[in-house]
Amino acid sequence: MIRDPVWQRLHRAGAVSAGLAVVLYVAALVIFAVVAPPPTAGGAAMLEYVDAHRTVYIVRQVLWLTPSLLLMVVFLALAVALRHLDKSFAAIAGMISVASWAVSSAWPTTGDGSLAMVLLSDEYAAAPTSAAQAPFVAGAEVLIALNDVPAVIGVLQTLGLLLISLLMLKGESWRGLAWLGVSTGAIGIVSEVLRPVLGWAYALYGVLLFVWLIWTAIALWRLSTGKPRIGGASDGL
Repeated sequence: MIRDPVWQRLHRAGAVSAGLAVVLYVAALVIFAVVAPPPTAGGAAMLEYVDAHRTVYIVRQVLWLTPSLLLMVVFLALAVALRHLDKSFAAIAGMISVASWAVSSAWPTTGDGSLAMVLLSDEYAAAPTSAAQAPFVAGAEVLIALNDVPAVIGVLQTLGLLLISLLMLKGESWRGLAWLGVSTGAIGIVSEVLRPVLGWAYALYGVLLFVWLIWTAIALWRLSTGKPRIGGASDGL
């Protein structure tokens, strides 16, 4: 990659963002492992669970959501770092990647719940009768269903990763990272489409994404400090 001092801060921000995203994802997984799991069905049961685990539930949802903002910076930094290989390709890959992570912040569910569930839980607890609680139970069941269906956003996120990695293959540096990204993106697309039937097998994509993010953090940091050689030959530096 060609180091440009003008973009040094962006590359460094991308490196830090990639590292922080991994930390937040791991923290969310730790909480998921040590706290009693939420029910997988039943709107009323879910709302009662959220009421009983309110603080932990909110923290976990925030931990799943915040990396979306960080990954916008990561992919923007990558698109800028790779622009000399193919400006048009970099613009398309960057746009898809950044936009997909931006839109995910507005999606009502995180794949592990929803912050909207907290509001529904409060209203459910305050409702005086079963009839008054019914609309909030229905809303919770809708959110549960949305968590279980494949989201176009998830497919676009993995497509963006695949495109960025294919662009990276056009250069001579970061070859190992590029091939890992291609594998992660391809497996990620399949995993997102088949998520309802994969079960724990979906975790394979998550593991690959963690490894890719750690490697990306190192690569962008080295680029920002003028030491780009990682996973391949130096490319014009």
